Parts: sequence; C-alpha cells; structure tokens
Amino acid sequence: METVIAQTLQDFAVIMIVASVMTLIFYRLKQPVVIGFIVAGIIIGPHSPPFSLIHSTDILNLFAELGVILLLFTVGMEFPIQKLKNIGKKAIIIASTEALGTLAIGFFVAQGLGLGFYDSLFLALSISVTSTVIVMRVLGELNMMKAEAATLILGTTIVEDIIIISLLAIFQSTGASGEISLNEIVISILVTIGFIAGVLIVGSKIIPKLMDVVARTNQHDVLIVAAVGVAFGFAFLSFQLGISVAAGAFFAGVLVAESRSHSVTSVLANPVKDIFAALFFVSVGALMDFTLIPRFIGPALILIGVSIVAKFATVYISSRLQKINNITSTRIALGCSSSGGEIALVVAKGGIDVGAASPIILPMVGTMTIITTFISPYVIKYGWKFTERFVKGQDKSDDTHSSNEEDNREKTIP
Repeated sequence: METVIAQTLQDFAVIMIVASVMTLIFYRLKQPVVIGFIVAGIIIGPHSPPFSLIHSTDILNLFAELGVILLLFTVGMEFPIQKLKNIGKKAIIIASTEALGTLAIGFFVAQGLGLGFYDSLFLALSISVTSTVIVMRVLGELNMMKAEAATLILGTTIVEDIIIISLLAIFQSTGASGEISLNEIVISILVTIGFIAGVLIVGSKIIPKLMDVVARTNQHDVLIVAAVGVAFGFAFLSFQLGISVAAGAFFAGVLVAESRSHSVTSVLANPVKDIFAALFFVSVGALMDFTLIPRFIGPALILIGVSIVAKFATVYISSRLQKINNITSTRIALGCSSSGGEIALVVAKGGIDVGAASPIILPMVGTMTIITTFISPYVIKYGWKFTERFVKGQDKSDDTHSSNEEDNREKTIP
C-alpha cells in the first residue's frame, strides 16, 4: 500500500513539475499554454525514449478522467439556461449545420482513408469541434468582441459544444457493445435526451436552490466542496446510465450556473479547474504513442484540411441562407473553422475508453489539435483582415444597390 502511495505521489509530482516548466517556456514563446501541457505529457510518457518518468498508465487514465469532469464542469458553468435560451435561432441553425455537416463529411473521408467504422466516427466527431476558449481569446486580442460576427461565433460554439457532448454520449453507449444495432442507437438517443431533459427540467428546480442554501453559510470552502460534489455526482449518474461522464459534468455546471451564487462559485472553481485541466492535457500527451507518427501524419493533415473546408463551407452557406451579410458570414465561417480545441481530445479519449475506437486515434487527434491550435490565431487575424479589404467592398456595393432599389420604389409611390 505504501509503495502505491509513494508511486502515485511521485507521478503527481513529476506531472506538475514538468508541466509547470513547459508551460513557462510556452508562455515565454507566446504560444498556447495547452500545447505546453501536451508536450510535457509527451516528455514524461511511456512512449518517449529513453524511459518513462511515470510508473503506471492507470494513474494517467485516472488523472485524465478527473480532468475531464472538472474541465467540462467549469465549461458548463459558463452557460446558464437563460443564456442558452438567448443564443438565438441563427446560432442554433449554424451550429447544427456545422456539427452534423462536418461529422458526415469527416466520417466518409476517414472511411476513404481506410479507417474502421468507429475510428472514423470518433475522428469525425473530433474534427467537428471548435474551441470556444481559443476563438474568444483571439477575438478579444483583436478588440472584435462587440462585433456581430463575434456574438454569433460565441453562440454557435456554445450550441456546438452541447451537440458534440450529446453525440459523444450516444456514440459511447452504442460503441461499447462493439455491434451496430438500430435498437441500441434509438435507446441510447432516448436515454441521452431523457438525461438532458431531466437535468434541465427537474435538476434546475433543485440544484440551484441547494447551492444558494450552501452559499448562505458564507464559507467558501463549503461552497466549492458542494459544487465539486455536484459535478462528480452527475458524472457518476451519467456513467451509470451509460452516458459520457463529460456530459454529466457539463450539465452539472449548467445547473450550478443557475444559482444566485454562480459568480462566486465560478471564481472559486477556477483554480481547481486549472489544476485538473493541466492533469488532463498532460495525461493525454503522455498516453499518445508518437512512434505511430509515420502511420497517422498523412491522414491527420488530410483531416485537418477537410475539417477547415467543411466547417467554413457549412457555416458560410447556413449564414448566407439566413440573410446574414457577406462579410459577417465570412468572419463567422473563419472563426468556427479555425480550431479543434480541448473537447476534441475528450472525444477521442472517450471512444478509446469504451473500447470502440483504437488507440491510434488519440495521437492523430492530438497532432491535429496541436496544429490547429497553433494556426487558429493566424487564420482568424489575417482572415478577418482579408474580409475587411476584399469582402467589405462587396457588401457596400450590395447595400448601395439595395438603397437605390428603395429610392426607386419611393419615387414610384404616388
């Protein structure tokens, strides 16, 4: 027993020390910190020569699972139910078109590359994700947060996260058996919908009130313990129902966000989230077998291209069909097509955890996440400048044409 405790403490110490060093380096290089976490995991992992700095991959899997729960819980806390209601019809249509369109296109491309059914399914779901955090950070640096396009991008990525997490729950439950059955698919969809409906309808009447009762104690330690308890409680409930723990944690965060004390809870949860997010990304990096690079680098690059093109096309077309002007539609498409994000890694690992997908998809998705995270700021920054220069003139021309038509109509009125 003492040996296990000592090894666990050593593994935890190695993870946090190497992660802190690598994130400092990446911060100095002005690169995304998440990439530093992944690189730290690669350094200490069992697949990196000359030897592993970690005793047990079971510890890595445990840390990664804890990280998923806390990470998705804090993401859910950013999306109270009222905020979800206010997103609007346009964002819902764009997000649904993007997620389902990219999923379908990605699946058939992955099949064409010779990947198995479930490998293709989870890979396609991974490339359907857009990172809300990365995109919003870039738009903030460009001082474009108040633009119409930025508002629609935020709404689209929020809805997309919910769609992706719900689909992950369905794919995991059907993929765990290893057989494709229409009955199982229907049952999985109904269970997932029932769980989400129960959380939003019944849970919203109970959990927020309980959190407010706890908050009245004015004891921050009690409040954060209660919040984390809610996160793990819903994660366990979803696990028992055969649904992704990520979905349970996410909707637990949505419920806590409904409480009057959600702002205080969010502040208290941030340090916890940062620690477990670091554990998740480091663990994912350590579990990636990069000796498989010659096998997956080609398909990974192809899927990155497919992801960008599919997202841009589906978002742009769905935006224009809703009569959003050309420049705004182009900017929404650029913002949504530029990044895979952290949830892509959650999806890939979720497929592997239930035995539906093969281990090769984790390093493949990891490679895609690293590349897209690096290029996202440049795609958005220079893409928006491109639209400012080349597309805006067309919009002005359209506006002028519309104004002339209105003037002509006014002249014909007696």
